[in-house]
Amino acid sequence: MSSEVNQDSPSMRSLRCGEVRPLHVGQRITVCGWVGKRREHGEHLAFVDLRDYTGIVQCVVEGSVDVRSEYVLQIEGTVSARPSGTLNEQLATGEVELHDCVVTVLNAAEPPPFAVDDRVDVDEPVRLKHRYLDLRRPKMQKNLRLRAQVNRAIRGAMDAQDFCEIETPLLWAPTPEGSREFAVPSRLHQGKFYSLPQSPQLAKQLLMVGGFDRYYQIARCLRDEDLRADRQFEFSQLDLECSFVTEQEIRAFVTEAVLDAAEVATGVRPGPVETITWAEAIDQYGTDKPDLRFEMRLVDLSVEFAETEVKAFAAPTVKALRVPGGAEFSRSRLDQLVDRAKSLGAKGLAWFKVTQQEGVLGLESPLDRFLTDTERSALLQQTAATEGDLIVVVADEYRLTCSVLGTLRVDLGGSPVSEGPYRYVWVVDFPLFDGVDAEGRPEAAHHAFTMPHPEDLARLESDPLSVRAQSYDLVLNGWELGSGSIRIHRFDIQQRVFAAMGITAEEAELRFGFLLGAFKFGAPPHGGFAFGIDRLVAIFAGENNIREVIAFPKTQSGADLLTGAPSHLPASQMAELGIRPVPKAT
Repeated sequence: MSSEVNQDSPSMRSLRCGEVRPLHVGQRITVCGWVGKRREHGEHLAFVDLRDYTGIVQCVVEGSVDVRSEYVLQIEGTVSARPSGTLNEQLATGEVELHDCVVTVLNAAEPPPFAVDDRVDVDEPVRLKHRYLDLRRPKMQKNLRLRAQVNRAIRGAMDAQDFCEIETPLLWAPTPEGSREFAVPSRLHQGKFYSLPQSPQLAKQLLMVGGFDRYYQIARCLRDEDLRADRQFEFSQLDLECSFVTEQEIRAFVTEAVLDAAEVATGVRPGPVETITWAEAIDQYGTDKPDLRFEMRLVDLSVEFAETEVKAFAAPTVKALRVPGGAEFSRSRLDQLVDRAKSLGAKGLAWFKVTQQEGVLGLESPLDRFLTDTERSALLQQTAATEGDLIVVVADEYRLTCSVLGTLRVDLGGSPVSEGPYRYVWVVDFPLFDGVDAEGRPEAAHHAFTMPHPEDLARLESDPLSVRAQSYDLVLNGWELGSGSIRIHRFDIQQRVFAAMGITAEEAELRFGFLLGAFKFGAPPHGGFAFGIDRLVAIFAGENNIREVIAFPKTQSGADLLTGAPSHLPASQMAELGIRPVPKAT
């Protein structure tokens, strides 16, 4: 920041409001902004707090000034030190103020529907209806400018790693990614539709065939899915694809980008990113999106309870979870845990408070008297429980047991995703297929173009559900940031995957012919990744809802309260597009 103000500048302002400092004392400056507050001191003196995105400066105006909150002003004045005892330590400009002010009203304003500051909570529908006012609030200014910083850091990281930024189409053909797509009717080809892309997946693979080697973009994507805290119809993602690389190299590219972004956003560069397999994540944390900010791992007791006579534990899988300090839970709290487990699909939940008498650990539970000494000892030793802890146990099929305890783990030990520290983890070796459809055909866990793990390729026809994929997710504080994979570049392997999924050659040609045709002309080995920028920025900003880092978001019902969208089209435009509304079935 320069200490000298150029008086001959053609600009409307010579400094921003929050830039005025003691080093400017004695200088004549011009600032522009909105009225935050106006305070009258008698008939001959007024204090006007003028605000722009950099902060607030106090202006002392002689005489009455007819301005109100959110008026847009230009004020010329002389920078002066505030009198002793009037300094405001809450403001960066709190040591100075403007005197001998000349006020120009650039635009008047009606009284706003809510105070444009962060000190008053405002209902979200009111904020979204008047989003242009909400955006003036310091929090929203901070969040969106943080987003710009993150985008810059990401672009810098990708440019430094020799990636080429290329834009891909928004009007595109349907993509095989499993989510519902938005359709756009064609005026020139009536009865036909474009799809808005869920991601640039197929386009970026074609870029690899085209020899671009390393591609990226901060892509706008659209999915017609139900909205929630971490999901909007429209979202932005870092999208990348590269050729002649290994999975480990792709993860390294992405790691560099997210760590650069974290350093810019927080001032601290996180440590190395851990890597675990999908199987380890499910087994130890009960989820493929593990939150590593706290320990509390699931412990398998299936072997120790294989011969149990306790009916509640007679199941293929028995797993336990130690809750530090949980012995203090009341009986009503424990009953709530049991009900929670049942709501998640478990038949029940066993609990054991860890006690100690004369230096010997014991268990307090309605089931304790049914346990053998070996089972009691296993519960204590395998969970490493100590006095004052609580042990909860679920027995059922493997995936259900893991899922229930994984959810309880987050319920009992977790914290909001936006709270630090920032713990990234790579989850690798996902299953290629995620169950079967109604006709018994394997369903792709991600999409049909993911390369099977080379060690499992021989089992693709005989045991498809056991085949691992060369796919990987990046997780931060229990939130999935994004996914990626090595792609299938060989036509013969692609045919085998299609066949395993029950996709005929004719169907494959109809749906993906343009991509499969390109693969016949020398497609290189390639892979890629994409992660959600909205989610990443929300975490850095300390927000648990991505609407707080998006300039113009939709409500949870998909409405835009500012513009009224979605709305009806005029009949003339509907006719031009060849569309006729059909009454909704009752």
